[in-house]
Formats: sequence, structure tokens, C-alpha cells
Amino acid sequence: MRCTSKLKSGEQTAQDGLDFGRLDGLVGFHLRMASAAVARDFAMAMAGLDLTQKQCAVLELIAANPQVSQIDLAQALGTDRATMMAVVDRLDGRGLILRRKSGRDGRRQELSLSAAGGRLLGEARDRIAAHEARFRAGLGDRRTDALIVLLRRVVAAGIGDDLL
Repeated sequence: MRCTSKLKSGEQTAQDGLDFGRLDGLVGFHLRMASAAVARDFAMAMAGLDLTQKQCAVLELIAANPQVSQIDLAQALGTDRATMMAVVDRLDGRGLILRRKSGRDGRRQELSLSAAGGRLLGEARDRIAAHEARFRAGLGDRRTDALIVLLRRVVAAGIGDDLL
């Protein structure tokens, strides 16, 4: 089975004509390929800002949840504490966030955006909007919204946690 056999007329794969064998029917494979395509476009959109998808997500979560903890961020993004600590350390090192000890729990650090972090997030949001518009243009609003619903269901069900 050729990967191009399931595509609409005029659509091509990254490696047109390559036989993907059983991969062609695997949901996880196509999720990973879609994720890679989105990541490439996102990286181009963020050129010059030196922000990754995860860093943007962390800044957005901090903006929406002032005084959030690293642990809460790690849980929300489905990552381990060490990875989150590295992301937060990088953002802190760039002066984009502020850390302070919680008044309720001395072991907990509360995070908020610095003024520089707020400005950078504002610029990133503009670029993210253009990035999202490219995908919506290709899929249309109804399909994009339906895809988001389906992806949320995958995440909620924990399907593929060990694969994705």
C-alpha cells in the first residue's frame, strides 16, 4: 500500500511515492507526522524569538494562572518535573518570569510573568495566530475545531501516552 493511495488528488507526502507499509494505517504514526509538521511551522513562526512550543505553552499558562507552580505546569503539560525545571530555569535566565516562594507552602515556588515576559508573549501570540491561521486555512474552521475535539479526547483517554 502506497502512502499516496489514501491522499486526495494533488496532495503529496513528504517522501512522495515511498511505501509506508503498515505505518500508513497507524493513527499514532500520523499523529507524530502531523506533530512534526506543526513543530516545523511553529519553529519558523518563532524565528528570532528563541522560543520553543513548550516554552510558549509555559508562558501562556503562567499568564493565565499567576502564581502557578512548576509542578502544576508539569502536570498540565504532561511532562516530568526535571524537564519542567529546565524550561522554567531557561525562561527565568532570560528574565521572562519571576519566581517567589509561596506564602502558604515554603517548598513551593510561585511563577509569574515579568514585564519582558509579557511583551515577548504578546509578540509570540501574534506569530502563533498567523501559524494557526495557516492550518485553519488548509483544513477549514469546522475541520480544525473537530480535530481539536478529537485530539482532546485522545489526551483525556491517555491513549498512546507511551508512544507520543
